[in-house]
Formats: sequence, C-alpha cells, structure tokens
Amino acid sequence: MSIAGEALKSNITTIGPLVLPASEQILFLLSLIGHKIFNPKWKPYIPDFKQAFDHFCIHAGGRAVIDELQRNLRLSAKHVEASRMTLHRFGNTSSSSLWYEMGYVEAKGRMRRGDRVWMIAFGSGFKCNSAVWKCNRNIKVSGDGPWVDCIDRYPVQIPEVVKL
Repeated sequence: MSIAGEALKSNITTIGPLVLPASEQILFLLSLIGHKIFNPKWKPYIPDFKQAFDHFCIHAGGRAVIDELQRNLRLSAKHVEASRMTLHRFGNTSSSSLWYEMGYVEAKGRMRRGDRVWMIAFGSGFKCNSAVWKCNRNIKVSGDGPWVDCIDRYPVQIPEVVKL
C-alpha cells in the first residue's frame, strides 16, 4: 500500500492544480511552505477533492485499496459506495472495475448534467492513472448495463473488518 500511496501522491500532485478550486490550492501551498521553512514534521495539507468531484470511481482491486483511498482523501461511505458494490458483485476486475462503477452511479440515477467524475486506477509496477469526466447531460436510468438485473438490491451491507 505504501508504494501505491506514493504513486497516488504523484498523481494527485499532477491533477490537483487542474481540477481543484483556488482556495484548496492555496491551502496546500501554504502547508507546503510551512513544511519546508518552519517544521519538516508538518504533514502536507491533503486537498478536499470533494470540492472538485461529485463522484469517485476507485479501482476496486481490493478492500484495502478502497479503504486506504477513502481514509486518505477523507471520502464518505457514499463516495466509495460504487467501488465497494462493484468489488462485492464482480470481484477484482482490475482497472475495468471503473466502468462497472460508472455504470453503478448511472443505474442509481445519480449522474446529472455538470457532475464531474474522478476515476483512479492502479497498474503494475505501481502506476496510478486518473481520468476526469464531466457529464454533458442528465443520464436517464436505462434498461441495460451490468446492474440492470439487481440495482434495486444495492447497496448491500458489507461487514467491517475487525483487526485483532
């Protein structure tokens, strides 16, 4: 997870200035300056990506991946619902899970005109890739897609993992 975290940090550093509002960029810059000049033990400010995106499609490569991104990006259970439900229903389908997650959001009728989606995927070696999508029109729930036969049964309750 630490290697994936480093790949994500590099990805966030690249994508942040392109998508984050100025207020979040300023907070990040100030924390970075404080870290360099005043106290190297300061942790850098993690920008609030919820201000830039309405939906998050996180590579459903495993529960630990989703948990770690949820914690580090301070996302709610609702933000990672599509990822958890995709992992529950389809298992680890590698980066293709992102499309099942997008299908989940659409099947739930949550995609609206102007919404922005951040897809975050991990690859071998560890690589981290992002795609940002903007919805050009309201999406009507369709009668096809990977969730059509069961969307009304989701979300399901997934028990918490208890560390011993």
